[in-house]
Amino acid sequence: MAKIRGSIVVEIDRCKGCEVCMVSCPTGTIAMAKEVNHKGYFYAYPAHPELCIGCANCAMVCPDGVITVYKTKI
Repeated sequence: MAKIRGSIVVEIDRCKGCEVCMVSCPTGTIAMAKEVNHKGYFYAYPAHPELCIGCANCAMVCPDGVITVYKTKI
């Protein structure tokens, strides 16, 4: 059976840095950036993309819908 690997894309300029995605990630893939976006918010980004399993918890809980999850078979 094929193994699934995930990857996330965050729309940095729309992220408000609420950290809900970071807390909901079971593998610790997401972290908050030390820089701010053009609105002045610290934004989420995939700090450890190799850990992503494609569960999409982050996308489901994001109040602004700025996270897209992709799944690929490896």
